[in-house]
Amino acid sequence: MLPHLALFAQPHSGRFTLCASLSTQDSAATVNIDSPVTSKQRNGWKPMCLYHTQGKCTKMDDLVHLERFNHNCSEELKVSPAKARHNCTQKLDFFLVLDLEGKVEILEFPVLLLDAKTMDVIDLFHRFVRPSAMSEQRINEYIEGKYGKLGVDRVWHDTALPFEEVIQQFEAWMAQHHLWAEQQGGCLKKAAFVTCGNWDLKTKVPQQCKVSRMKPPPYFMEWINLKDVYLNFYRRRATGMLTMMRELKIPLLGSHHLGIDDTKI
Repeated sequence: MLPHLALFAQPHSGRFTLCASLSTQDSAATVNIDSPVTSKQRNGWKPMCLYHTQGKCTKMDDLVHLERFNHNCSEELKVSPAKARHNCTQKLDFFLVLDLEGKVEILEFPVLLLDAKTMDVIDLFHRFVRPSAMSEQRINEYIEGKYGKLGVDRVWHDTALPFEEVIQQFEAWMAQHHLWAEQQGGCLKKAAFVTCGNWDLKTKVPQQCKVSRMKPPPYFMEWINLKDVYLNFYRRRATGMLTMMRELKIPLLGSHHLGIDDTKI
């Protein structure tokens, strides 16, 4: 049986109250959690086109490219009606699943927008981020060590933008989905970020904003920590994403520490 968590959160005195519900489905195959799943192992699963996730794919008429790479995240993560019936009733309308990458400076900024009632994927925001306080030589070494082994370093160099520009585009994307408006105080409307741990928004965003000489946006000031949800439901502490997946027998799709893949886990 393959467990799936459905999150529940509601604002309360500036904080989020957390709980979880559990649904299960039969799993026909056992997958090694320590290695990416092949397309044969996961019913034709294939990696996302990382140019497409940033709105820059120029090969939409190339049949070989379309066969090799996925261009529809919503279909890949579609939730069955039977599973959706197990979701908790809640006051939030949307979850923004965020998983930043980059130890020195932020290198990747992926956000998956989920309908909090059905857990369906509504949209995806994904940008690679170019460091602003590092030399070109150090950036090249950094990217080679981080993304070269995943084979996506070329995409990063082709598409990476400064953090300030990424935030501007992200705010425009949130406004398009009516999640945020600067004139209304700059906080999220009936939505919450979901992260695996506190590092992304408690530590990394403030650090990056300081390096980029910008004030941290107010919508980054609260979030749902998936590790807390896991602890509250299962009564045991999780040390990380892979630990939770291993204990719940959830297969790893794609590459761990490629942010866009981690948001979909």
